[in-house]
Amino acid sequence: LIIDTLEKLEAFVEKIEGQKVIGVDLEADSMYHFKEKVCLIQMSAKNLNVVIDPLQVHDLSILKPIFSSHDIIKIFHGSDYDIRSLHRDFGIKINGLFDTQLAGMFLGIEKTGLDALVKKYFNIDLDKKYQKKDWSQRPLPEEMIEYAANDVKYLIPLVEILKKKLEEKMRLMWVWEECEILSKVRCNPPFQSPLYLKIKGAGKLSPKHLAVLEAILQFRLKIAQQKDKPLYKIINNASMLNIARSCPESIRFLENTKIISKKQVSIYGEKIVAIIKQNLKIPEDSLPVYPKKHAPLLKPSILKKKNPKPNSPTSKSSQYNITAGILCNNALIKSIAIHNPANIENLCSINDIKKWQITEFGCEILSLLRPQGCNQPFGINKKLKS
Repeated sequence: LIIDTLEKLEAFVEKIEGQKVIGVDLEADSMYHFKEKVCLIQMSAKNLNVVIDPLQVHDLSILKPIFSSHDIIKIFHGSDYDIRSLHRDFGIKINGLFDTQLAGMFLGIEKTGLDALVKKYFNIDLDKKYQKKDWSQRPLPEEMIEYAANDVKYLIPLVEILKKKLEEKMRLMWVWEECEILSKVRCNPPFQSPLYLKIKGAGKLSPKHLAVLEAILQFRLKIAQQKDKPLYKIINNASMLNIARSCPESIRFLENTKIISKKQVSIYGEKIVAIIKQNLKIPEDSLPVYPKKHAPLLKPSILKKKNPKPNSPTSKSSQYNITAGILCNNALIKSIAIHNPANIENLCSINDIKKWQITEFGCEILSLLRPQGCNQPFGINKKLKS
């Protein structure tokens, strides 16, 4: 069922009134346009599976109470991008999120893609041939609409299986907490200057080469906007960085580097070379400086304690059959080492530490940092409830 009018959307909302679990998925056009947008919203409920066309139905405010309700569970798979997109395009906020990919990760499942989970639990092969198609095209072929609807079809039965397995392992509350945190993610404002802050490896460039990188990134941004294409379809980030490193001052030099294709050289080469020449003339005192983050100094004794021990959270990844980074990532381990908490109260005050991590590993973390450690787990639960 395709919903392409406000009347159809209102009828759908009436039909799902009273539903406690709803599956949700999105299709967007980020691979085809400069400014990405949500092109379809797929929703499933008991005996109901629809595809909403937001390019036809411009007012989706009737959906906001459904997504914001704490009483209705919204099931997504790999929801980070979807949550950001719904808020960016429609101002939709989500409460009651349950992410089946997160659930799979906390169960220690190796392949957590939706197609892999559907195959694992239902022995059904999801067709992914339209995954990289342009979802902004209209009219959409019937087979693409059917493909989109199929992606959300299995979310409700899948979540029942995953929740049961999480309960057996006593990890369901872990996932609920992670989903609550995930539901608050938002898009950062796009294309904020300096653009080089978004380019991996830019921090290793000299100020002169950094100036060149910023200039050609600004050039690429302008071209992508004019052509209504994603940035990577003009020139990808890695190539932009390599151009800034080599700073070719002639078309021949640029061609010889083979950093970009001959077609890209023919289209953008002259302008890139001109930008490089111009920016290499910038006076030293006007060149950009990449902002450096200075990590707090740690005492050698604390640094040793930062490293995993046999009974530390990270070394428990094999015991729990969960990737170490999911159980306790390096950033959190470093933060714990920096703060060097003396008690549960100090541990709870550390940013980004989760309640489930404190409950599960709090005593062991303190024991690693101090010989006396924490030998009263009940104190942790009491602290978390207060």
